[in-house]
Formats: sequence, C-alpha cells, structure tokens
Amino acid sequence: MDDELHERVRTVILSVPAGKVATYGDIADASGAPSPRLIGRILAEDGHDLPWHRILRANGTPAPHLAHEQLELLRAEGVLANDQRVDLRVYRWKTEEPEGGLW
Repeated sequence: MDDELHERVRTVILSVPAGKVATYGDIADASGAPSPRLIGRILAEDGHDLPWHRILRANGTPAPHLAHEQLELLRAEGVLANDQRVDLRVYRWKTEEPEGGLW
C-alpha cells in the first residue's frame, strides 16, 4: 500500500465526528481504498491515535474482540446500540468530501 492512500484513509477516519459512525466500507469508498479489509488492517496496525471506535462492520456491529470497549466509547458519545448493533440509519456519518478537497 502506498503512503498516500494510507494517509488518506487516516484523514477520512479522523473526519468521522463524535456521535456518528461509519462502516469499513464507507471509509474505503471515501478514501478510494480498494477494500474494507484494508481499512481494518490500517486501524489494527496504525489506528491507536484514531477514533477507531467510530468504525463498524457493515451490519452496524463492532469488532467482536473489542465489542465491549467499542460500545462503551460510542455510548459516551451518545451513540446507542441495541443488542450490540448500532442503527446505521440513525448514527451513520454521511461521507462527503469537504470543500477544498481534504482527501
């Protein structure tokens, strides 16, 4: 993966505001990444300083191994889950490129 794509993915993730969530696919689409799996890899390897907890699977569920911590962090931002699933119709961030082309 090239450094430009890596930084673009990080920038898009940083753009997800508190109280909103995005899916791995949303981030891939917004950043031009070839796959949602790449987003998961970037978060796993270089996501410690990113709002990783705002990124969910396509069905609105958290990463299984981080579910408790992820849902607690989201709850602190006002994002509520029902049976460990966030309603994407309510909380999904609308990924739009900001004016001036941040990414």
